[in-house]
Amino acid sequence: METAMIKRETMKQTLSDIILDISWARLSMKYFGKSRSWFHQKLDGKNSNGGEGGFSETEKAELRLALKDLAARIEAAAERIE
Repeated sequence: METAMIKRETMKQTLSDIILDISWARLSMKYFGKSRSWFHQKLDGKNSNGGEGGFSETEKAELRLALKDLAARIEAAAERIE
């Protein structure tokens, strides 16, 4: 009997293209009101006890909106450059 292995991608892997370019600590405080360690545990797919966790569906939606807001702010800043 063959067992199918389902490998879930962590949020850190999903965001790998931008992971070094954003201050996740500031994003965590501004958009979630949570600590840097809370956010990094979520990125790694862990819960506060070190077990499997990650972002809830609501938190994923909040993160999506936070990144879109940040992208809009960067775009606005770029447009102000003369």
